[in-house]
Amino acid sequence: MAAKMKQLDVTDESRSVWKTIVLLAWPVLVEQIFTTLISFADTAMVGSLGAGATAAVTISNSPIFLLNGVIMALGVGITALVARARGAGDEALVKKLMHHAVLVILYIGLPIAIVIACLSRMIPLWMGAAPDILDTAARYNLITSFGRFFILSSMVLSSAFRGYGDTKTPMVVNLVMNIVNVVGNFLLIYPTRKLTVFGFSFTMPGAGLGVTGAAAATAIGMIVSGLMAFYVAFNPRNPYHVSMREKGSLKPDWALSRQIIRISFPAMLERICMSSSGIFVTSTIATLGTVSVAANSLSLSAESLSYMPAFAFQTAITTLVGQSLGAKKPKLAEKFVRTTMLMGVIVMCFTGLGLYIFAEPLISVFTPDRDVIIMAAECLRLMGIIQAPQLAAWVFAGVLRGAGDTTVNFYISAATNWGIRTLFSILAVRVFGMDLYATYVIVAIEVVVRTFALYLRYRSGKWKTIMKTPAAQAE
Repeated sequence: MAAKMKQLDVTDESRSVWKTIVLLAWPVLVEQIFTTLISFADTAMVGSLGAGATAAVTISNSPIFLLNGVIMALGVGITALVARARGAGDEALVKKLMHHAVLVILYIGLPIAIVIACLSRMIPLWMGAAPDILDTAARYNLITSFGRFFILSSMVLSSAFRGYGDTKTPMVVNLVMNIVNVVGNFLLIYPTRKLTVFGFSFTMPGAGLGVTGAAAATAIGMIVSGLMAFYVAFNPRNPYHVSMREKGSLKPDWALSRQIIRISFPAMLERICMSSSGIFVTSTIATLGTVSVAANSLSLSAESLSYMPAFAFQTAITTLVGQSLGAKKPKLAEKFVRTTMLMGVIVMCFTGLGLYIFAEPLISVFTPDRDVIIMAAECLRLMGIIQAPQLAAWVFAGVLRGAGDTTVNFYISAATNWGIRTLFSILAVRVFGMDLYATYVIVAIEVVVRTFALYLRYRSGKWKTIMKTPAAQAE
């Protein structure tokens, strides 16, 4: 495990900037690629049970993702502070922040998991689940809730790991979780059956539990991921390991806690803002008819493939900026930003070219409907054109998060998502009767405006001094 490995010192200027970025980014990219591929396999397995099974499994996603967003937002604050402390060389403070990550799990993650379990039937009911899938959806939620605490734990601890430069552990944890999930699906969803592989036939045992089996496999994967993350966090061979043996270990440092919340709260609002904006835009697109809804969904699914390298660069720059500022090396932080931007734009130009050229074949993987393919491909080509500014927005947002400048991030996101994307999409479709492509043009404009606004904030240099060193606040 990564806990046995020497921690990466990203502020070591004897190593090339390019190499440092790659060392941080490649595990995140690998994690994203395999997670996406395994997710496709997972979706296909559940989908083989029929539309009712898919609906039962996915009907509760939006509210559960919203609750998960609370933990993910807290992870932003933890990553920023851990990176700052690691860059400053304050190992005691890094350990203290790791300790607070565990307290976040106990005092916030656990109640969220309990709430989801208690509302296992009410959530799909509130989401309008049809009577024929309500019982199945409720059972799926209840079973997966047994693993909810562990996946939330994994999310929080992974944020801390990334903060001190360990992107390999989250990669391994995520891959193992997804592999366990898919293998569990294979064994628990289907009944015992005969399979033929390369001409060799054999009997494959199976539990034949259907959606219940899918829920159990998901829960087991979640539990495994949480246990692995806890193992790394508490392992004495990890220089930043957590110990709960000291007196008062369950009592948080309120000064440090307030700083985590101060950074995390705007990130939480940003997530809520973006999610609610997406709901309004999607409901507006729904008025255009089934073909437009399907084309929008499949275009977004195909475009999501391009997010993998963008997320890897964003994760890397968040840690790099946080640690550089902690080490009082703002010039190094700027060097990391310039190089990450250059690397990212080069990669995303190739990605965008791929989306543009192979738009129709990509959409054809998901549907044989020609009308949907043509409409979705047209939208996907436009998204291919704006991949470079999209990457720039992700990198600048990562810079601000690493610096703890999350409030401005929220203001920009709220202004562009609601003032441009949501408002003009509603006007275009509901007032002027325009089509799906018009909403994608609006999205492209919003991305460019958001990128420029984030760039202006970056150029101001205020992000370098927006957050005091955690040590000064924690003492």
